[in-house]
Amino acid sequence: MTRRPTRRAVAAASAGVLAATCLLTVPAHAANDEVTIRQLNKLITLEAVMGHLEELQEIGDDNGGNRASGLPGYAASVDYIVEQLEQAGYTPEVQAFQFEYFDERSELERVTPSPRTYDEGSEFIRADFDSGVPQGEATGPLFPADLRLDAPSLPDNTSNSGCEASDFAGMAPGSVALVQRGFCGFNVKVLNAQAAGAAAVVVMNEGQAPGRVGLVGMIGDATGLTIPAVFATFDAGASLAATPGATVRVKVDFTADTRTTWNVLAETTKGNPDNVVMAGAHLDSVQEGPGINDNGSGSAALLETAIQINRQNLKNQVRFAWWGAEESGLLGSNFYVPNLSQAERDKIALYLNFDMVASPNYMFGIYDGDNSGGTAEEGFIPEGSAQIEDVFEQIYTRRNQPFNDSEFSGRSDYGAFIAADIPAGGLFTGAEIGKTEEQVEMYGGLAGVAFDPCYHSACDNLTGEGQDEAVYDALAAEYDLVGNVNTEALDINADVIGSAVVTFAYDTSTVNGVKPRR
Repeated sequence: MTRRPTRRAVAAASAGVLAATCLLTVPAHAANDEVTIRQLNKLITLEAVMGHLEELQEIGDDNGGNRASGLPGYAASVDYIVEQLEQAGYTPEVQAFQFEYFDERSELERVTPSPRTYDEGSEFIRADFDSGVPQGEATGPLFPADLRLDAPSLPDNTSNSGCEASDFAGMAPGSVALVQRGFCGFNVKVLNAQAAGAAAVVVMNEGQAPGRVGLVGMIGDATGLTIPAVFATFDAGASLAATPGATVRVKVDFTADTRTTWNVLAETTKGNPDNVVMAGAHLDSVQEGPGINDNGSGSAALLETAIQINRQNLKNQVRFAWWGAEESGLLGSNFYVPNLSQAERDKIALYLNFDMVASPNYMFGIYDGDNSGGTAEEGFIPEGSAQIEDVFEQIYTRRNQPFNDSEFSGRSDYGAFIAADIPAGGLFTGAEIGKTEEQVEMYGGLAGVAFDPCYHSACDNLTGEGQDEAVYDALAAEYDLVGNVNTEALDINADVIGSAVVTFAYDTSTVNGVKPRR
């Protein structure tokens, strides 16, 4: 039975949390009519943010279950953001750009005995030969071709599987050939398999770590290849080879073309346009689901911040951004920043990024602007980023909330700004990595379980459909959950986002030395 969590405390918004909010004082020179952080926090309600998420869920439901760039659900998401911004008094810019769109539908399956389906993207990927990638499907008996399954214990380059025609001696026509990486090129192996009568070919990795156990793209010239070919991890290949007499199905099916997608940008009507505070979140989901935590949560909290802050008498202009095609490789932000002139880049005081702020098994992660965790390369993080981190730490501390450093190495849209030497910071409540025992002591939740058990999955939704019932029942015993959204974390982080944005909207001098206009 599908678990559908009861919505608890959503309509109640954030009364208890707001009552505990401590005030970050705005600069002493601020005029009396300027909004305080406490006042802004009262305006940014959980009910309003959840309302935006409900709209994004409905958009996903109405458009094939996702909001991915290049598909109708993303276009509808853009329309929703634009409509909300216009109602709040903005004149949003919709910035179009083209990108390489891929929809992967390839499959690898052991049909008999002991049926097993292998995961595309983590256990296998299709070939990507420069000369073309044949699409098609074939089912046949597995033929292991001179494999070395003891390779993990041996030196590099131990397997020449598939490099010689003799490796396929005795293979029945229509078989699925299983060959192993090593010595000769991937193109040689798959063409030899085809010449020997194979209907499909699986190339497994060789087995030596590091670099020879996971997935590797098969590229190069395979002119003349007409059968489907995929590349599998060593473990996936070994599991196939360990099943004598297996019947295996290989399917290569995908769409690859150039499509148009969009960023949405909007600036406050007030504030110094020569000292701009930017805040952004990616709007697109993966193709597997509606992306309600990743990254509906950041997009919705940012939208409500934008709606409420545009009414205020700010010292610095705030520019909000909702990025497209982040899930395709951070493409929206990497289109936007390089296309700014140097003069335009120089006007950006800092960038704040909000990518996943309501993970069900959450932590309060702050991007590690001072690199105290040592996860970024020397010189990677621009000066001023440590001061951004300090502000987030102060906000959480004044709310009596714990926090952790979050790796700051370019995983999200802040990467384009860091590359342009623009100070950056932001929040992250965790994705596929498991929560530690220490973090359970800090936040509650489940140790060893991913911060977001539905990361990049169809169950990243508001309904609870597709969730692991045992995991989410255990989380719901501690937290208020609506589907894959931890409303307690979202409530706090929506206020933290608003607090940070308005703090810098008044004064960025600790980051870039620019004092606010009087």
